[in-house]
Amino acid sequence: MDGKNAKRSEDITDEMWSEVLEFNRNMAEEYLENQTELAIKTKIAYRSGLRIFFYWVKENLNNKSFLDIKKKEFARYLNQITNRGLSDSGIKFKKSSVSSFCNYVMMMYEDEYPTFRNFTVGLKVVKTGYVHEKVPLTPDEYVMLCEELEKREEWQKLAYLVFSYSTGCRRAEARQLLKEVVDYEPKEKKIKIVDEDGNEQEAVSKSYQTHTIRCKGASIVGKQRKLKFGEDAMCWLKKWLEVRGEDDCPYMFVIKQKKDGTTRQVGEDTFNGWCQGLFTKIIGRRVHPHLFRESRATNIVVYEHKSAEVAQKLLGHNDVSTTKNHYIIKKDEDDESDEAFI
Repeated sequence: MDGKNAKRSEDITDEMWSEVLEFNRNMAEEYLENQTELAIKTKIAYRSGLRIFFYWVKENLNNKSFLDIKKKEFARYLNQITNRGLSDSGIKFKKSSVSSFCNYVMMMYEDEYPTFRNFTVGLKVVKTGYVHEKVPLTPDEYVMLCEELEKREEWQKLAYLVFSYSTGCRRAEARQLLKEVVDYEPKEKKIKIVDEDGNEQEAVSKSYQTHTIRCKGASIVGKQRKLKFGEDAMCWLKKWLEVRGEDDCPYMFVIKQKKDGTTRQVGEDTFNGWCQGLFTKIIGRRVHPHLFRESRATNIVVYEHKSAEVAQKLLGHNDVSTTKNHYIIKKDEDDESDEAFI
């Protein structure tokens, strides 16, 4: 199983959450309110993880207080979510949300509950191997996808694709892009390049920068960055706005409401829909928004033969090891084990 058929954990609605023991609900909400250092998305994920766990307690442990939960009972929970086919990282995250909650209680309520211990400690997450294989788009696949979108006159989708690939940005960052960027002036820089004959020549690099965008980071406000993109992205952004026409929405990527004709900023799920639907159909295998970030980093190093540090700076990683370990995937033919058969 490669993870694509894994059952997704159901969202716990407010109505379902109200069925959970009031003491458990109140303590979980208090914990979340006090996690001011967590990024917004991380807090949302922790909230989901705690709701899923405590609803499981309601359904399987007679809605008992978390103070009375035993290690073997939490092991049952881990086994159940493992058997659902969740990825290793998904299971670890659900465990960590409960573990962090337990640590909070131990620290803040030492006097009230002196015998309480973190019941998640010592329990290991079984490696299921349920992960999506990372297969970045090759330069040829990327060009093919662009050409097909152009042929179909899918201008907004094409603008999103080229901008996301050019910047290496995440979907949450792409949706923040404002229309005003098409009026920005390019930044020109003289650089040295080496031609096919090994001769060094001077060339002019032309790029653009966005307005400040809130990117992924450890704090609530995240990391504030200006994303860099190329002339190709600017071309398709302008084309999209030309086709889109005038409206009051300041954002680049939008949804037009059929009922009243208004235009609003897209949600992240809109990008998911484009990728899972049209993009996947064109490429012939799974495409998702983060794939463009992985592909950009990989192609810079593997196909354009630039350093990992170049990809690191474009993606905004603090450490180049993050770029190397998580975003740059070597081609199969670079596998050094082939030398064993010479």
